[in-house]
Amino acid sequence: MSQKPISPLRQRMLEDMSLRGFTPDTQRDYIRAVQKLASFLGRSPDTATAEDLRAFQLQLTATGVQAPTINATVTVLRFFFKVTLDRPETTRHLVFVYEPRKLPRVLSPEEVLRLLEAAPGPKHKAALSVAYGAGLRAMEVVALKVSDIDSNRMMLRVEQGKGRKDRFAMLSPQLLELLRDWWRIARPPIWLFPGRDRISPMTTRQLHRLVCMAAERAGIAKRVGVHTLRHSFATHLLEQKTDIRIIQVLLEAETYCPSTPGRGADLLPVPSSLRRECAHSPAIRLP
Repeated sequence: MSQKPISPLRQRMLEDMSLRGFTPDTQRDYIRAVQKLASFLGRSPDTATAEDLRAFQLQLTATGVQAPTINATVTVLRFFFKVTLDRPETTRHLVFVYEPRKLPRVLSPEEVLRLLEAAPGPKHKAALSVAYGAGLRAMEVVALKVSDIDSNRMMLRVEQGKGRKDRFAMLSPQLLELLRDWWRIARPPIWLFPGRDRISPMTTRQLHRLVCMAAERAGIAKRVGVHTLRHSFATHLLEQKTDIRIIQVLLEAETYCPSTPGRGADLLPVPSSLRRECAHSPAIRLP
């Protein structure tokens, strides 16, 4: 089957993104945003003027597009016109929209227990337990390999997490035993949580569907996602009087940590000595 040819303009943009190390998912999102501009214009996006871009942003706002999506689109268009087209002045009317800062949704320890118990199988319970017990993002959970479990140091190796950084996450004895039980059942050869074909890992979409299903089965009315477990991990550590700087390191958060009502902080960069201290901090107990 022949593939649809790529236009020279798109090819140049793809090359510009590859040179800067953009991930395939990011490249796909950038291309999609430029395609939306082309659909709005009804012609090639490289013919857009500053007034065209202003009208495009006004149209996004008028149709109810949320602030994060508008800001992401502004970032894409600035890249497209500054880097690919070498016409930075064209984006002079584009502005970032204020994003209201909201407290994250968190579950109580009792709700986490109900959610984990409602997981439909041992693999699903193990995956959700990792998301909560180690505070991992969805993409970090599904990318775990069996070899990433370091039982001697009681750590989980997270390869190429957010920002394409490697790091270590905490591993509690309870979580280690749960992962061992899952391994004894399935004997996964490479990926800790394989997908349906057992060759590729579980996808983030499958993991998100799983947590929504478990929340529904557990009778939890709150809107729950995989990131809710990560926020709950941080909040429960904070409630246990864990040093907020340690929580920052465990989450690899740059400036923000989920907080309990009335508490919170904008966090400063953490010295390497504190990072070493985190390796010996008590791990959160699964409910």
